[in-house]
Amino acid sequence: MRLTIKGIEEGKPIPATFAFAVPDPEQHMRLSDNRNPEVRWLDAPAETRSFVMLVTDPDVPGVADDVNQEGKTLPADLPRVDFYHWVLVDIPAEVNLLEEGEMADGVVPKGKSPGQTAKGISGINGYTGFLAGDPDMAGVYGGYDGPCPPWNDEIVHRYTFSLFALDIPTLGLAGEFTGEQVREAMAGHVLAESSVTGTYTLNPDLL
Repeated sequence: MRLTIKGIEEGKPIPATFAFAVPDPEQHMRLSDNRNPEVRWLDAPAETRSFVMLVTDPDVPGVADDVNQEGKTLPADLPRVDFYHWVLVDIPAEVNLLEEGEMADGVVPKGKSPGQTAKGISGINGYTGFLAGDPDMAGVYGGYDGPCPPWNDEIVHRYTFSLFALDIPTLGLAGEFTGEQVREAMAGHVLAESSVTGTYTLNPDLL
């Protein structure tokens, strides 16, 4: 199975148009275009009944106390955890294209609702928890929301776009389900997997 993320090459920086935020010399960062990239795939197994799309950042600090704090940095050896930027399940077997901007076009304060779309069912992404303490941004974040790594992180973050071909038409998930729940539900049902990993940073020292 071949996966193409238009504008994103393996191991190369992700364009700012697909990011949640971009560097800003005065306030460290500002909101960006936050458009989902075009995703296209070919050569799925003939037995495929549905697809799952996950975008994961495995480099998010496990302890957030010093995230984006003046005078502090997040060392490279800090424990890291997965952060999901896109959770889309039950993509019909006949679909092989998610168009740019179809699932996200701009930052939506307080988030976009998860649930049924024209090409699958959206779960919630990691911003639901990360922004829970921000009165201007707190909410339920469904669909795609792009990279926004801490501007004081010593490492460049990786973002893996993963497509899974499944042998079942639905995972039976609804409501505010997470990427972790998707991985549990599709265990034993994956016929094929393909991925592309890009990078992103807001740390001016790493640009």
